[in-house]
Amino acid sequence: MSDFEKLGVFYLGRKHDLKTKKSEESLILYDSKDLTTHAMCVGMTGSGKTGLCLALLEEAAIDGIPALIIDPKGDLGNLMLTFPEFRAEDFRPWVNEDEARKKNLSVEDFAQQQAELWKNGLAKWGQDGARIRRLREAAEIAIYTPGSTAGLPLSILQSFAAPTQAIIDDADAMRERVASTTTSLLGLLGLDADPIKSREHILISNLLNYFWMQGKDLDLGGLIQAIQNPPMNKIGVFEMDSFYPAKERFELAMAINNLLAAPGFQGWLEGEALDIQRMLYTSSGKPRHAIFSIAHLSDAERMFFVSLLFNQTLAWVRSQPGTTSLRAILYMDEIFGYMPPVANPPSKGPLLTLLKQARAFGLGIVLATQNPVDLDYKGLSNIGTWFLGRLQTERDKARVLEGLEGAAASTGGKFQRFEMEQILAGLGNRVFLLHNVHEDAPVVFETRWVMSYLCGPLTRMQIKTLMDERRSLQSAVKTATATATSQRPALPADVPQVFLPVRGRGAEGAQLVYQPFLLGMAKVHYDDAKKNLNLDADCNQLIPITNEAVMVKWAQAVSVEIDESDLAKEAESNALFGELPKAAGQAKSYAAWKKEFGEEIYRTQKLELFKSPSTGELSQVHESERDFRIRISQLGREQRDEWTEKLREKYAKKMEVIEDRIRRAQERLEREQQQAQQQKLQTAISVGATILGAFLGRKAVSRATVSKASTAMRSASRAMREGKEADLAEDNLEALQQQLADLEAEFKAETETYAAKSEAMNETLETIAIRPKKTNISVRLFALAWAPFWVKDEERVEAWK
Repeated sequence: MSDFEKLGVFYLGRKHDLKTKKSEESLILYDSKDLTTHAMCVGMTGSGKTGLCLALLEEAAIDGIPALIIDPKGDLGNLMLTFPEFRAEDFRPWVNEDEARKKNLSVEDFAQQQAELWKNGLAKWGQDGARIRRLREAAEIAIYTPGSTAGLPLSILQSFAAPTQAIIDDADAMRERVASTTTSLLGLLGLDADPIKSREHILISNLLNYFWMQGKDLDLGGLIQAIQNPPMNKIGVFEMDSFYPAKERFELAMAINNLLAAPGFQGWLEGEALDIQRMLYTSSGKPRHAIFSIAHLSDAERMFFVSLLFNQTLAWVRSQPGTTSLRAILYMDEIFGYMPPVANPPSKGPLLTLLKQARAFGLGIVLATQNPVDLDYKGLSNIGTWFLGRLQTERDKARVLEGLEGAAASTGGKFQRFEMEQILAGLGNRVFLLHNVHEDAPVVFETRWVMSYLCGPLTRMQIKTLMDERRSLQSAVKTATATATSQRPALPADVPQVFLPVRGRGAEGAQLVYQPFLLGMAKVHYDDAKKNLNLDADCNQLIPITNEAVMVKWAQAVSVEIDESDLAKEAESNALFGELPKAAGQAKSYAAWKKEFGEEIYRTQKLELFKSPSTGELSQVHESERDFRIRISQLGREQRDEWTEKLREKYAKKMEVIEDRIRRAQERLEREQQQAQQQKLQTAISVGATILGAFLGRKAVSRATVSKASTAMRSASRAMREGKEADLAEDNLEALQQQLADLEAEFKAETETYAAKSEAMNETLETIAIRPKKTNISVRLFALAWAPFWVKDEERVEAWK
């Protein structure tokens, strides 16, 4: 491991001397768990702020920390531009052609120059292609573009779904969620609605609260209907029609309908759901840095999306167990306008709540800005780490100093205002002041060279190029290609049939098509006294059927997360239907298939639990391998931080003793060397005087001369003793220094050993299988199931998910 590749620390740069304007060899290693008290990065344009924040995100990725990254300007997609081979052709698509022309270089030569620049720049900071490869392997990076298909599209429909029960049970959290969602929606409509005075805001807030308190989801279509026909008769003490007449309610419903029907709004309804857990981790449990590029959006759309993201993140945070280790990062590149000191935009409430509460759940919030004077002071006082670069105005410096003073006061620390002012005045490019409330004193440092190629803001076409490969991996699920018709097959009354629900909307121009499947729903009881296991589990399967000789494809059955209450009795209007195999239209088939379904469950079903060899942890029932790996990875991170802290304390005491001995040995050596030098000088003077006297005095040696010679010889003897003592002192110092080096090597070896065995995310899990008894299987439903798909061209997307 390199000097900076240590457990639980981020390599950010090296110490910098403001007097000499040079960086030192001492590394700046930032404890990842310190980020749970959040961080603020402040600096004017050209200060190196973006590079510092990218370096921090790179370190988080290497450490397996996922991140939500809000990118208002388009710079943060540069995290995907990592080229471990430093080939010019890798840099070629991303270099600035205008800059090449200004330098009178061809684009190819400029790309070669940039490749060399990055290779040499990284080498000066102890980094190479191997570290870039490690970065690429540690975490996935994806760019999402809400409201656009340039990157990965996002569907915001889930944002109007009922919040978790934890949010519903928390009155303050529920009120905050309702208010910010309402304000965001009305802002998208161009309405600056006051939560106290605006009828629009009060009505929609009451509707959201009404449905959400019952745990019912509400999409925009449902909201439009509820506005026209409210489920409550009164608002406050006034009748509904007195408070908000039906005609005026219709105008509000029409405004939302126009928004929903607008072609440009379809981009908000397509793509992945805004599910924070799925944003942070891939399907296999690998950490992800999800970049939300919003440069293409209008101001109202940006506020709408950022507010929804903050609310979803807050709901996710409250669903997590508490921890003192860093679990994930929420980073926003320019916070200006989202947390102002006076106004209350919909983003401000949830962000302030996150700054107050997220630390207890391991979410570290990192904010960056050029304009600290435009930030809310209450939010700044909750931030424990400050990265301060060059500032533009005295007002900016004053606001930063206020924030630092508030943060110090909240932790009981001391704050040296004058010293801070002096340091801030001397900062240059890529030089920052790091003020961390967890450390004894602030430090000035120069940021390291980032591994990502900084090509500047990415265009929408460049984002599309980066995400094309990922988009192809998200191709829709393919189903049978039976010819679809608008006529639903007529079936006898005794043929059991159900319809899977349609959730959400399809892409523009997509057709809803129902395909026939068999749906089996069973309850399975697992009982294992040795493992102290006694539980019931649902086994719901969707089984393909065809007209082939072997009609029922039991081996191709897939599990579905659907309750009986979710099933519909009728299909959606204007839908098409796939061809129904002949046997599926006969009631007698279902009794035989139901029995086969029970046999198939007994033969194939088993409860599989995962066991982590490194931690000894067992997965929970229904916990996927992905979720289990995420959980034990976080557990491993917590154990690592605790172990590292104990290891530091253990070695710190030993090192302190040796360093104290070294200090005293150095003082003794200096003293002995000084005494030996003085004694040598005195002896030389004495011997020299005796010899000189013998030659210049008399031919015969007098008694006095003999006496002087004798004294000189004694002085020479003392000088030899002093010299030996100095040599012994030097030997002692070297021995102590070797002891310190051995102790540091021992510490490093112990750290590396622990690091090698603590890779829970990549270890091979053991599988423990428990099979049910035949008598413990009960089939509750077996029927023909019409499964809806959104079909457009060759793509077929499951509509019930």
